Amino acid sequence: MDTEARRKAVEHLYIAGTILLTVYGQLVLKWQVSKAGEIPPGTTDKLAYLFRLLGNPWVLSGLVAAFLAFLCWAAALSKFQLSYAYPFMSLAFALVLLMSAILFRESLTLPKLLGLLLIALGITVASRR
Repeated sequence: MDTEARRKAVEHLYIAGTILLTVYGQLVLKWQVSKAGEIPPGTTDKLAYLFRLLGNPWVLSGLVAAFLAFLCWAAALSKFQLSYAYPFMSLAFALVLLMSAILFRESLTLPKLLGLLLIALGITVASRR
């Protein structure tokens, strides 16, 4: 691999890092919120619930992942046009959809699968320079 191709590959890792860290954060948050149960109705109880979540190490790791995703995204935007980089973010939706079906037994319906196909086609078209 020549130097230019290697540089481009590394630059695309910023986008990949953003996507993977975002997906991680969403999956961990869903997992921990599912364990914590539904948010209670009263204001005081809601605040206590949210503070318990904020004290959860897994939830904190999701927040750290969100911050790291932000750093990756800032790096990606320093290398790519927004109109090129942003369509890749829809891969996060696709990965969350697939992983939530695997990890949380959420439904994976035909319309959702067709949506994933459209996302893949959209990324392919939008990423052409």
